[in-house]
Amino acid sequence: MFTVTLGDDGALLRRLEPWRSDEFLANINRGREWIGRFIRLADVVTDAASARTFLQAYAEKAAADTGHIFGIWSDGVLVGGVLFRSMNVHEGTAEAGCWLEPAATGKGLVTRAARRIIDWAIEERGIHRVEWRAASGNEPSIAVARRLGMTRDGVLREGDLHRGQRHDLEVWSVLAPEWRSAERAG
Repeated sequence: MFTVTLGDDGALLRRLEPWRSDEFLANINRGREWIGRFIRLADVVTDAASARTFLQAYAEKAAADTGHIFGIWSDGVLVGGVLFRSMNVHEGTAEAGCWLEPAATGKGLVTRAARRIIDWAIEERGIHRVEWRAASGNEPSIAVARRLGMTRDGVLREGDLHRGQRHDLEVWSVLAPEWRSAERAG
């Protein structure tokens, strides 16, 4: 089983598989309003069946190497996660993302977890460009992109329709040589 510690606080990162759908639904339920402010996950995962279906879709993406999802556990409880919404190994591109329940914010969990999966994607899977997309109002997500050393490529004006409202969508990215250089620099 794939499990990585995220630091001295005992937080763990591991694959989020369909058999963990009850934990996943509980996590989404604890943070539904917070999570749903800017991302569709809270609207897609609404009950046991949809939680399992969502994770099964990612299991199939993982099998095809076109996407991956990982959970973040703190004190034995699933509190959020990071994912590659898409991954194209042939072209060397991936889009990373995250979610986190409110009680787990402010601890650096997403930044540490995203750093691990981006490092894996670049060093193990040969990904050249990792993107991070966030609604302009999603300041916590944009802060993660900054902490990861990503560059703001631009804004897709009103590029995201969420819950009937249009949001500007910021596109951030890091290229493999930039990532490696930053990692060497510490």
